[in-house]
Amino acid sequence: MTARVVVLGDVLLDRDIEGEVRRIMPDAPAPVVEIGSERDRAGGAGLAAVLLDRPGISVHLLTALADDEPAKRLLNLLTQRIPVTSVLTSPGTRCKTRIRSGGQSLLRMDVEASASSDGSCDIAALEAALDEADALLVSDYGGGVLNHPEVRRVLLDWAGRRPMVWDPHPRGAEPVAGATVVTPNKAEAVRFGSAGVEHPDRLAVELRERWQAWSVAVTDGGNGVFTASGGAQAQFTPVPFRYRGDSCGAGDRFAGTVAARLGAGATTSEAVEAAVQDTADWLAAGGVQATAETVSVAQSLDAEAVVRRVRAAGGTVVATGGCFDILHAGHIASLEAARSLGDALVVLLNSDDSVRRLKGDGRPVNSTEDRCRVLTSLRCVDAVVVFDDDDPRAALQRLRPDIWAKGGDYTAEMLPENPLVTSWGGRVVLMPYLPGRSTTAILEKGTTR
Repeated sequence: MTARVVVLGDVLLDRDIEGEVRRIMPDAPAPVVEIGSERDRAGGAGLAAVLLDRPGISVHLLTALADDEPAKRLLNLLTQRIPVTSVLTSPGTRCKTRIRSGGQSLLRMDVEASASSDGSCDIAALEAALDEADALLVSDYGGGVLNHPEVRRVLLDWAGRRPMVWDPHPRGAEPVAGATVVTPNKAEAVRFGSAGVEHPDRLAVELRERWQAWSVAVTDGGNGVFTASGGAQAQFTPVPFRYRGDSCGAGDRFAGTVAARLGAGATTSEAVEAAVQDTADWLAAGGVQATAETVSVAQSLDAEAVVRRVRAAGGTVVATGGCFDILHAGHIASLEAARSLGDALVVLLNSDDSVRRLKGDGRPVNSTEDRCRVLTSLRCVDAVVVFDDDDPRAALQRLRPDIWAKGGDYTAEMLPENPLVTSWGGRVVLMPYLPGRSTTAILEKGTTR
């Protein structure tokens, strides 16, 4: 089933300028960025809509567009992916240019413009789009679209007729009454909330009452999400891992996934839980820099990023592999030993189908998703790659680690990947095997009790 989601809000033209910093300006304490690449992309509600353009979701973006050169570039970027309808006119296109190096932003330069609150609005197009939608994502970036009185009247009328997710902005409009889920981040919730209230669970409850929303979900980065629904206390949803990179767009991804899940019939708690996991997977894939949407590809991209980072610093990449179905002391000893051989450890993990072919029916006991989650929670594991073959040679060929580490219950001759690893100058290292520990033994012991 395809969920039809309308995205309504303010679009921006985001520009990323990537370069290297090798020196400081002689006349000021500022870095000199040697430009390597420049890229334009849709921002604001445009980014929210693009991030929803994935299998099982049909997206239609409604926004305000100007008649200028940046708007033409922005429209060209968007219409390659999704249909766009301009329901308001903007006097100019908002642009944000980020100067980046080493995966981090050094400076942002903004050109501001807002849609007119007294200009005409294409109400017929707005209502026609809502009539065909399963859910609405309101993506407010403070550009004036959501302040227009006619837009607000239509949204208030439709609030009880379609699932409505409202992603607010401190400089934007407050949500209309009756929104299904409002998704401020903690900083936004603090600005909207009462003075002195800073805990996200209390903010969620207070803002739900203030905005007369069905639910408010306050996102707090790596600390999780607090969702207040009805008259109940806020419910906490943890994130699966702590992300330390550029989280630009994470709020858009989260709010969009909540809207899509609601449009497909999920409850609010189900939609929030799914959005937390989806956003984590998306960040692991590289966030706005990534184009892949599946978990397995996301994990592969994350591993490749780890490899690039370590190699750039002159370090050693170690890889190991296995099913890791029921994690036990033998696994932990092997993983920690492998990590001690270099500067990063990538685990190549057999998929469910691969495990089933190797171990037989009834295995794996734990799904790929659960096994990934357990492995990535270990301090000694830097990334996980899932492979579906009977052996990891194809995954190894992509990553080309410096060391391939395997438990001492193997010999080098037993490993079909041995010639491959040595072909690029890599080494195969056999590690001590911790006797008496195996998943099979644990399962057999459990069945004899």
